[in-house]
Amino acid sequence: MDKNVENVIQPNKKYFTCDNCGEIFYQKLLLEIHFQTHKKGKSYSCYVCHKGFSQKNNLNRHLRTHTNEKSFSCDVCHKGFSQKENLNQHLRTHTNEKPFSCDVCLKGFSQKQNLNQHLRTHTNEKPFSCDVCLKGFSLKSVLHCHFRTHTNEKPFICDVCHKGFSRKSNLKKHLRTHTNEKPFSCDVCHRGFPQKSHLNRHLRTHTNEKPFSCDVCQKGFSQKENLNQHLRTHTNEKPFSCDVCLKGFSQKQNLNQHLRTHTNEKPFSCDVCLKGFSQKQNLNQHLRTHTNEKPFSCDVCLKGFSLKSVLHCHFRTHTNEKPFICDVCHKGFSRKSNLKKHLRTHTNEKPFSCDVCHRGFPQKSHLNQHLRTHTNEKPFSCDMCHKGFSRKTNLNRHLRTHTNEKPFSCDVCHRGFSQKVSLNRHLRTHTNEKPFSCDVCHKSFSQESHLNRHLRTHTKEKPFSFDVCL
Repeated sequence: MDKNVENVIQPNKKYFTCDNCGEIFYQKLLLEIHFQTHKKGKSYSCYVCHKGFSQKNNLNRHLRTHTNEKSFSCDVCHKGFSQKENLNQHLRTHTNEKPFSCDVCLKGFSQKQNLNQHLRTHTNEKPFSCDVCLKGFSLKSVLHCHFRTHTNEKPFICDVCHKGFSRKSNLKKHLRTHTNEKPFSCDVCHRGFPQKSHLNRHLRTHTNEKPFSCDVCQKGFSQKENLNQHLRTHTNEKPFSCDVCLKGFSQKQNLNQHLRTHTNEKPFSCDVCLKGFSQKQNLNQHLRTHTNEKPFSCDVCLKGFSLKSVLHCHFRTHTNEKPFICDVCHKGFSRKSNLKKHLRTHTNEKPFSCDVCHRGFPQKSHLNQHLRTHTNEKPFSCDMCHKGFSRKTNLNRHLRTHTNEKPFSCDVCHRGFSQKVSLNRHLRTHTNEKPFSCDVCHKSFSQESHLNRHLRTHTKEKPFSFDVCL
């Protein structure tokens, strides 16, 4: 045996490596045969591309790459191959045969080249390096793909939308966006996914696995991109900015949603009422108004809610938590929206105005109630006497005239009242408070109606006449 061959044999290992090209063999005899290809000249050349070969059968195999001849076909799926060894490799996809196994982790492979590539994950060997940035790669094919990041070459073009890709695998994934093909399905819920990575992420929703953790607060995440987004809450980094108003965002999806506020685009529409929405989550929430679905329930009182955010607000009625504090009067609120409304009592801001009389209101609900004074609409009616009311609160007060319910009671004398305003008037009889004063003689009164009667003593007004003595 040639001394050069003996030098490359490593008796302590179960495989043998060629010094010239680094190829690995599991039998000494195969290495010896392979080594002869380095000693012989390449006497056989391709008449098309002039590539040289040391063996004639290798040249014949190569010629089929030019003629596209596929003389070997699979008996199972009838797929054609130009080389018999490629057919043999393909047949293992049907038999799931994996004759090549790793000595380190015992993982099996259907092809020898896949095993050779896998071995580099244990040795961390990266024999292929980029000439531009000197970055190393374990696979030559990955190096080729990487090099396109420098040349910006995108040779794989989509036939549908003509978008270019630097990798064939990326084009293959992209095509599924047109065909809606989802070849990867979850064994638990049978949901389909266009990419295997999407399936792997989804599986963590069943296992509750969170392999990505924050170094600052140790919070765990099931997806790496979620961790990256979370890290910006610590750094306050906002790499995505709006070209219109220059507002910054920590997540690209938030920027995309924000841009619709400028374009007024509403790409998500309801199939029932055709109402449009700028965000998909808003559409999903809206659909529950048609289905009356309430998937979020309170653990204390079991009341159901269509939105998770509303459940959180409701839960504060049990804990009496009021995390939103007014900077002016320090009053607390359980909801941020309530604080926002309250602040208008300090600023006297009235952003909602009536189109008829241009009167301003601090809340939209107040405007809606006011509009009924113009339309005389009374959508709330009493089931007992059928009297109509423009406001629900007025209906509730009216109902107590039928039930004689008096839910508001005085803490001093325990007298009951059907309306809170009546209780407030009554309390002044105990406190002797007289907030209504006459501008003429400065006399004070506990009730506004008493002040109005008193004012007639100054104006000599007599609004009530007696029909008999007219």
